[in-house]
Formats: sequence, C-alpha cells, structure tokens
Amino acid sequence: MDRRCWMGVVLALAGSAAMADASFPNKPIKLLVPFAAGGTTDIIARVISEPLSKELGQPVIVENRGGGGGVIGALETSRQKADGYNLGIATVSTMATNPAINPKNPYDPLTAFTPIVNIAATPNVIAVNPKFAGAANYKAFEAELKKNPGKYSYGSSGTGGIQHMLMELYKSLTGIEMTHVPYRGAGPALNDAVANQIPMILDNLPSALPFIKDKRLVAIAVAAPQRLSVLPDVPTFKEVGLEPVNRMAFYGLIGPKGMPKEVVDKINAATRKALQDPAIRKRIEDTGSVIVGNTPEQFAKETKDELTIYKEVVAKQKLTLE
Repeated sequence: MDRRCWMGVVLALAGSAAMADASFPNKPIKLLVPFAAGGTTDIIARVISEPLSKELGQPVIVENRGGGGGVIGALETSRQKADGYNLGIATVSTMATNPAINPKNPYDPLTAFTPIVNIAATPNVIAVNPKFAGAANYKAFEAELKKNPGKYSYGSSGTGGIQHMLMELYKSLTGIEMTHVPYRGAGPALNDAVANQIPMILDNLPSALPFIKDKRLVAIAVAAPQRLSVLPDVPTFKEVGLEPVNRMAFYGLIGPKGMPKEVVDKINAATRKALQDPAIRKRIEDTGSVIVGNTPEQFAKETKDELTIYKEVVAKQKLTLE
C-alpha cells in the first residue's frame, strides 16, 4: 500500500470515529451498580438514570452486579468496550479501600477506568447503642474508649469497605484500640448495633439516620464538611480535631479506560445539567447526600487522593484481608 492510500485509510478511520462520537448515543446505555439493589449506591444510580436518559435521548438501564465488596461489578465495567454504552458507578470501596487493602485486586483503579463525573457524596457517621457507656457526646465516647483499650468492638459492612477503613483511620489518629467485627453488608451490622450485640458502627448516613431519629442509635460524630441540618447537635470530625476523618463516600460515573473525550464530555455535561434540576437534587439530598457534579479531571484527582489515604491507613494499621 503506497503512502497516499495509507493516509487515506487513516483519515477514513479518523472520520468514522469522529462521526461515531458525534452520533453518541444512538442506542441504550447500561449503568452497572457494583452492589445489590436497595443501598445508597443503587439509589443514586436510579435517581440519576432517569434525567440522564432524558438529556442523552436514550434509555439508561441500571443493572446490579454485587459481590466482592463491589470488586466484581467494577471489574466487569473495566472489561467492557470503551464506547460510552457501558458505564459503572464508582464508590470509595471499589476505587480506594478495597484496592488499598487487597494486593491481588484484579484492576488498578487509576488506570482501568475513565473517570466521568462525581455525582454525589454521602456523609458517614459513628453511631452507638444508647446503652454504651460513652453515648452522651463525643468527649464521653472518646474518654470511654481510651479508658478501656481493646474492650469494645465496632461493626462494619465487611473487611476492606469504607466503614472498616474509615474507622481504622480514626483509630490510627487517636491511638484508640477497638476490635473490628466484619459483617456481610452494612444492614446486618446496623441491626446488631441497634440490638446491642455490638456497641457501635461507622455507617453511611442514609441507612443509619432512621435509627438515629428513632433514638435507637446515638450519633457521635459525622464525616461531613459542616454540621448537618438533620443532625445539628452532632459535631464533625474536624470540630473534634480529626479533620482527616472528614471523608465522605462518593458515587461517580466511570467507564472502561480509553473512552473518547467527546463521549466523556457529553455524558459529563448531561449529568451536570440533570443535577441542576431541583427535583433531582432533592431526591439525592433526601438520602443524606451532597451534590457534587464536577469535571472528569477533578473526579480523577479525588479518586487518587482517596486511594493514597487508604494505602497509608493499611500500612500504618498493618491491615490485611485475613
């Protein structure tokens, strides 16, 4: 093939790629949630899928693929064709905490995906059973734990999840000794905290809040930028001198690595426009979440920062999956 023919082929391929990007989307889009239905991740995905379908002019179909703390679903997203028709929801668990603690994690969160947009972030909360001796306030909580090193345990959604890792970050900064009790999901851990089978839990706010409102759990401190209107008397970790623990759980859109910039920008713009709708904002904020809606570059930096933090926690606390 002579040089002119070769150049013609290259230009034709480039032209067809550009046309494909310009016509995106022309068929339904799959949005994979790496957790079971009903949790905060699933709720956020289903709330954003409706207006995103409207903005993009094609159905955005939510599918759930749980297992492995979100790793199985994230891995499936990474293996799809990078054309914009196979998206996933990224969380701190799938992009930071699990990769940080598992040396055999099957994907690199910084290179296996194309970051698109962080949709929302959810505060986390330490909550205790009302019968816990330090349930009065944060000062009493910390004093009780320091007075009785190793006496108390806390529940989480499982080893390597954000609840486990955030509490380990708390322990590393305070020197407090507690025993981790991993559960198969946040629901069972939450139920045992309410039943006083375990004295405390660190949980996403949406699932813990109903129990706090019913006074079946007592909120001690929240991981949030500022005090929450739903818990005005509960301090943030920054207020009690532990600003590094003020880390929220994020819920963002990703795709497989190598997605065309034009497609990424189109999905990002459609998502950010959807997040301007007061009705959509209210539905997300009613879960206890905060609207984000940033750029792909900002979301990539957030992911990298979270991974760095939790790698440090794993090293300092000598954490393993065993």
